[in-house]
Amino acid sequence: MNKEIKIAVIGLGYVGLPLAVEFAKKFPVVGFEINQGRVDELNEGHDPTLEVDDENLQAVLSLDANVNEKGKGLYLTTNMDDIKSSNIYIIAVPTPTDKNNRPDLTPLVKASETVGKVLSKDDIVIYESTVYPGATEDDCVPVLEEVSGEKMNDFFYVGYSPERINPGDKVNTLLTITKVTSGSTPETGKIVDDLYNEILLNGTHLAPSIKVAEASKVIENSQRDINIAFVNELSKIFNLLEIDTLDVLEAAGTKWNFLPFRPGLVGGHCIGVDPFYLAQKAQEVGYHPEIILAGRRLNDSMGSYVAGEVVKLMLKSGLPVKDNKVLILGITFKENCPDIRNTRAIDVVDEFKQYGVEVDVYDPMACPKEVMHEYGIKIVNELPEEKNYGAVVLTVAHEKFKEMDLSEYKANGSIIYDVKGILEKSIIDSRL
Repeated sequence: MNKEIKIAVIGLGYVGLPLAVEFAKKFPVVGFEINQGRVDELNEGHDPTLEVDDENLQAVLSLDANVNEKGKGLYLTTNMDDIKSSNIYIIAVPTPTDKNNRPDLTPLVKASETVGKVLSKDDIVIYESTVYPGATEDDCVPVLEEVSGEKMNDFFYVGYSPERINPGDKVNTLLTITKVTSGSTPETGKIVDDLYNEILLNGTHLAPSIKVAEASKVIENSQRDINIAFVNELSKIFNLLEIDTLDVLEAAGTKWNFLPFRPGLVGGHCIGVDPFYLAQKAQEVGYHPEIILAGRRLNDSMGSYVAGEVVKLMLKSGLPVKDNKVLILGITFKENCPDIRNTRAIDVVDEFKQYGVEVDVYDPMACPKEVMHEYGIKIVNELPEEKNYGAVVLTVAHEKFKEMDLSEYKANGSIIYDVKGILEKSIIDSRL
């Protein structure tokens, strides 16, 4: 690019906001978001997702609409007119699945329409959202071309650099990972690669094509999903054999090439979703993916399995099930972060309700309002005073849960079930 870089980041969630903040330390950046409430809370200098700390956000934040003339800084907006002067557009919106687990590209299409309306000569549009191989060029570019009335690699150019954000992870962050980059032409790929290297500490990998970059991302989480499904299946087998799964994994882990995966509930915005994107594309070209979908089915069954195991333990202990109470520890999709997207802890809650059990949910990290909106259940951020539960089920490995004293529950006859294997064996009745 032979002109000053001006960046617009479309979507200010777990992926877009960290990008916008880091780029704003070197370039003028406009963060565009359709949710005015999200813009308002960020303009107050705090990110409720906790992906960006307050000091970092406040250091780059500017309420001046002329931020693009200042050389660097971040301006947040819901007004499409504010991104018109940009020449790099980074699209970082969600790519969920629908109720039938089919890829839902609606957010990606809408974002492409927004960018298509403001494209100028030689602009570059970079997609970060996780998609199946071919989605950028087959699904997104046609939208850009139709709305702008121009052609890719003639009027504008496209890049793809898949996000690798791991919510709650303060070690493997945007700055410290190696990032895959790509472009619609070799020259575009080089520009995209150079751009990301302006902020990254561990460099990039420039893929030979956009499709290769897309495929690399979607298999990362599909691989993890399959590996976790394998140990989840092992936990079911070893439970029948009356063997402790984590003891087995610890022993097997002494071999130098054994992969240290652990059983658990598999949700979130990536591992619980990405395999369906790859499976969909495979089926479109005539191949039915057996291992990928089998892994998904098994992992999606774990919520009902956990609830069923707890109910068995209650019955064996002579505890009534119907109208009894269970305390669930954790509703986020993973430990030490407030992210509730596609959490499978909700499956445990729903399954207990099917047994006629009253469920209390305690999670110090999750937002009660968001949980109510997304799942229709009430949770609390403070531990209930009630100690008489039929069972206490730990579903998320928050650090705060490791410090809990469960002896009073145990003394009152509660079954203690540890899905994540973080509690002392002496206090629990069973674990996954």
